[in-house]
Amino acid sequence: MEISTELILLIGSFLFFISMIVGKAGHKFGVPVLLLFLIVGMVFGGDGFGLKFENIQVAQAIGTISLSLILFSGGLDTKFNEIRPILRKGVILATLGVMLTALFTGIFVWWLSAKVYMGLGIGFLTAMLLASTVSSTDSASVFGILRSKGLALKNNLRPMLELESGSNDPMAYMLTITLISIINSGNNPNYLMVALTIIIQLVVGTILGFSLGKVAVFIINKIKMDNISLYPVLLLIMGVFIFSATYYLKGNGYLAVYIAGLVIGNSRFAHKRTSMSFMDGFAWMSQILLFLTLGLLVNPSELVPVLVPGVIISLFMIFVARPLTVFLCLVPFRKIAIKDKLYVSWVGLRGAVPIIFAILPLAADVPGARTIFNIVFVITIVSLLFQGTTLPIVAKWLGLAEKPNKYKSFQDFDVEFAEEIKSAMTEIIITAETLNHGRNLMEMSLPDNTLAVMVKRGDKFFVPTGQTELHIDDKLLVISDDEAALKETYKNLGISEFTYQKNK
Repeated sequence: MEISTELILLIGSFLFFISMIVGKAGHKFGVPVLLLFLIVGMVFGGDGFGLKFENIQVAQAIGTISLSLILFSGGLDTKFNEIRPILRKGVILATLGVMLTALFTGIFVWWLSAKVYMGLGIGFLTAMLLASTVSSTDSASVFGILRSKGLALKNNLRPMLELESGSNDPMAYMLTITLISIINSGNNPNYLMVALTIIIQLVVGTILGFSLGKVAVFIINKIKMDNISLYPVLLLIMGVFIFSATYYLKGNGYLAVYIAGLVIGNSRFAHKRTSMSFMDGFAWMSQILLFLTLGLLVNPSELVPVLVPGVIISLFMIFVARPLTVFLCLVPFRKIAIKDKLYVSWVGLRGAVPIIFAILPLAADVPGARTIFNIVFVITIVSLLFQGTTLPIVAKWLGLAEKPNKYKSFQDFDVEFAEEIKSAMTEIIITAETLNHGRNLMEMSLPDNTLAVMVKRGDKFFVPTGQTELHIDDKLLVISDDEAALKETYKNLGISEFTYQKNK
């Protein structure tokens, strides 16, 4: 039966809507959003409501495009000043850490298949291929949970984990495609050529990512477009071009697009804030599309035969492979506390990327590819359920959780400054208690360098003067050049609980 374009759009928009509603509800209970999106796809898939999706090539295309945009957005949001102190640690975890995880897990899978679950029929190279697909971690789920619980991490752990998670996918991708090439080449693979290809991809990807990122900033700043809404689109086009151009120049596109995002995000360019917000939203849309597609692709009934070995492999990765990898990689950094290493070990969360990489053997017709895909899916679900739901608890147990500053987005004032302008703003609701400290602005004790710049009364906005009489339920926009002054403002007005928005 031929499906019309309108029906595809109807079903797609409905699934997107359901995913966003489910994801919003899941945040309240600390459930990883990724897991919920996958479940929505599985519920509506072939074993659920019967929406069959079996096109591996389309799934691979969606995965490639989505992952490149997610990595690009991740690079844009990463600040050099935050990752600079932990750059070496993050890079080692993202490169050597991925290889060690793949090695330890591959050997275990090979042993498990040879000694315990002989029916899996997984040889050594196939075991290493399976391990390579699950050797990278997922940052989106980790920090989605931490932020939903209002947690922050001590000792620069957050930027180190973000850097590792954002930059370790290229290494896992190269290991995966390399092993696919070796398996499909038969009994006489050219290992020297394989090693040379990996080095070339890393070098070319790094060089092109940095240089094309600089070129992108130059172009965005030089092009003068009458319609400013096109600047975010231009940024998106730049990311897609960098990824695809690097691929055709024999470099690693995922590495290039992440590095380009780092370069662009830490540079000044026209309409930066609007463009960054656009890319953030586009990356979220890509994640939803990606997770739904992966959920639709899997048939839960096919997971039953590999459920037990999949759980065993996942537990091995959580309790053996990941901790062993982290402790070995961080041996040169003796100042890192044991509890920090333990938490980094626990944040070895598997997400959508391993499932995307598990599609590659399917597309390449690798023997046993469907078994690999199903086991990887089980590993991902176990990781999300076991690790994803306990990240805040483990952080508290290890004494690494701290209360973040109470930043928030404004509800009534849509005010933003350029990134270079350092400021702190707050939205104050005038109450009867507040009026006890002054009926107008002149009577209120505002610190130096702090201004009340706008009042909202009902549906009307106006700029106040010193003589403006304030009313109960008025909303006052206050701006200062530092957070301490805002805290003093609240104290002077007798307000103990406060939140504010920082421009940074």
